[in-house]
Amino acid sequence: MKFSEKWLRELVNPAINTQALVDQITMAGLEVDDVESVARDFSGVIVGEILTAEQHPDADKLQVCTVTDGNEIYQVVCGAPNARAGLKTAYAAVGALLPTPDGGEFKIKKAKLRGVESFGMLCAEDELGISEDHGGIMELAADAPIGTCIRDYLNLNDKIIDVDLTPNRGDCLSLKGLAREVGVLNKAPVTFVDIPPVAPTIDDTFSVTLEAPAACPRYLGRVIRNVNMAAASPLWMVEKLRRSGIRSIDPVVDVTNYVLLELGQPLHAFDLNKLAGSIQVRMPEAGEKLTLLDGNEVALNTDTLIIADDKGPVAMAGIFGGDSTGVTAESQDIFLECAFFDQIAIAGKARAYGLHTDASHRYERGVDWQLQHQAIERTTQLLLDIVGGEAGPVTEAVSEEFLPEARTVTLRHSKVNAMLAFEMPAAEIEEILTRLGMQIEQAGDASWTVAIPSYRFDISIEVDLIEELARVYGYNNLPVKLPTSALPFTPNDESQVGIHDLRRTLISFGYQEAITYSFIESGLQKLFDDQYEALALANPISAEMAVMRTTIWPGLVKALQYNQNRQQSRVRLFETGQRFLPINDELVQENVLAGLLSGARDPESWTGKSSSVDFFDIKRDIEAVLNLGGAGDQYRFVADRHVALHPGQTARIERAGEVVGFVGALHPSLIKKLDLNGPVYLFELSLESLLQGRIARFSELSKFPESRRDLALIVDEATAYDTVRQITVENAGEYLKQVTLFDVYQGQGIEVGRKSLALGLTWQHPSRTLNEEEINSAVQSVVSALNIGAGATLRD
Repeated sequence: MKFSEKWLRELVNPAINTQALVDQITMAGLEVDDVESVARDFSGVIVGEILTAEQHPDADKLQVCTVTDGNEIYQVVCGAPNARAGLKTAYAAVGALLPTPDGGEFKIKKAKLRGVESFGMLCAEDELGISEDHGGIMELAADAPIGTCIRDYLNLNDKIIDVDLTPNRGDCLSLKGLAREVGVLNKAPVTFVDIPPVAPTIDDTFSVTLEAPAACPRYLGRVIRNVNMAAASPLWMVEKLRRSGIRSIDPVVDVTNYVLLELGQPLHAFDLNKLAGSIQVRMPEAGEKLTLLDGNEVALNTDTLIIADDKGPVAMAGIFGGDSTGVTAESQDIFLECAFFDQIAIAGKARAYGLHTDASHRYERGVDWQLQHQAIERTTQLLLDIVGGEAGPVTEAVSEEFLPEARTVTLRHSKVNAMLAFEMPAAEIEEILTRLGMQIEQAGDASWTVAIPSYRFDISIEVDLIEELARVYGYNNLPVKLPTSALPFTPNDESQVGIHDLRRTLISFGYQEAITYSFIESGLQKLFDDQYEALALANPISAEMAVMRTTIWPGLVKALQYNQNRQQSRVRLFETGQRFLPINDELVQENVLAGLLSGARDPESWTGKSSSVDFFDIKRDIEAVLNLGGAGDQYRFVADRHVALHPGQTARIERAGEVVGFVGALHPSLIKKLDLNGPVYLFELSLESLLQGRIARFSELSKFPESRRDLALIVDEATAYDTVRQITVENAGEYLKQVTLFDVYQGQGIEVGRKSLALGLTWQHPSRTLNEEEINSAVQSVVSALNIGAGATLRD
């Protein structure tokens, strides 16, 4: 909200300068966005009167004017189209200093324009830095005193202050509200405008019916006849409106806008002779439309409160008036309305039509429900003073049932002291609340019952009152106390793996973290999961986001597709997120880590052509993640099948016999169906399992030598090394330190369908040297177990 500092000081004038006032308002919670001068710096400009205006002999667009300053007559050449005899305007005599667009100034000198001498300059508003208007020279009132300094005549030694109010402080969307705040903060007297009732001189009224009393519990109206729309709004009013960011339109609109700024109550004037029958405040019927004052036609929503007559809608309540009943230059009789509309009934309605008006801005934040009578009396008196006319009595349609109730709040002295962290004297509490317009009654030895004024609809509970005390007392004046509390150290479970560690590990391998949608297309979901029937959304955004994912793979594959279509062939992605599994009529949300690998193994380099990634690249990355918690030896990769993965390159990942995820190559049919460049490798693991690690235990390094035996074993081609390793570990004794696979051979000397695995087994005792008999016994135990469990025989 913009306002003139001089206007504010007419109501309350604390002994502080502009900057101190601005700082004070800001610290009180009414943040000032900007402060600017009403006009740029200039001097030597006075009120002048054009005596004659004749065509320039050598220029079609110039006039030769004679101008008087009250003492002498000067010849001035002017190009403004509105220069005419009898006009009073801003005259810059020779020697005057005017501002330039770049912030400088220039001096008016005697000049010749097309051979005609010119002694000075007639000024437009933009040439004085008053506004951007350059449509012609300034037109001043006929009674403007000739020779008076323009700065003094227009009160240009003023500042425009722009305050950004929070939504809860609608009471300050008026000069009255701001003056009340400044008066409270400075303990200064506030001179509010005296608003006596206007005695009616005619008996004319216009009927009003409240058909939506919950949305409009109070509606005041008044007939004013025989107004003079040719009258001009007084200069002081036009200037105050302009400095508040509102342009002058006509005297009736100017007055309603002025009262809006002065008191904070929106009003509207109808052309009485264009209204039919009576006023009804109601909700629209289906299909009703309204042409607004700006000429735009809108289809009215059924939840938009309207003002209507017997013919139909004439205004959107609290938002915008209608064009068909608007006041024009030909209007003679007006019907003035002033209503209280419920805050919730108006909130958001203007935005639904792409509108935002001064009225809707205030009604959405709340208007004083006891202000309407004052506002209509103030508006009536100003109209009678400016456009004349005869006023009828004020008619009121009211529903007491739906009017807000007066509120009281109990305030405890102990609560004030506890929240503000110091002992605020009771007398000061009472003094501050009284200055804020609240009525106080003692409710006990250390508490008060506070009656909240109708304009402070943001105060409803005790802490609201305490906030007011702090605000007025001054946030900067409140004592600073550091909080004291026990800060016990929380135990850190070292067996837990941090999810950030998982992410860092994958990023170190060249992966990039992705975030994909939890909603996917139903057909795509079925391609990746035939075990669960995905939960369908009741109101999906689109067909491509119709079901909740049971696996993260579809989103990652779509991301791969997007990248490959943009010539990004080497892609490594991972995502941590949730999958949604329908289990036993419930939706189970499981956190998982999923990844995707495709393209070249290494980035393009001069060292040679990089080969494509394979299954063992993604297996290596997974093993690095599994080993973060120190429990990598608890996981097993077991050959398996999955609907979305290649039949020969798929493994389930188990921990203690429980399946925790899958890894493998994307099925060739899916690669073809999704038009991908393969191969593509995927993994998905339960986060719950990954985050459960094992605490490292210290064991002293053995000082005794290791003993190693190498075994060459013949096993079936289908036998996995993991099976061989597990049997070896289980049967080699407690001192086995390491099992190493150092050779795999198939070919000459090995039976078809069989393969040779060369294992290196290393033993070490912590406190002595193992003897030959112990080693041989362990080797024999391993060989026997492998023969039974894996059909292995020693190679000759």
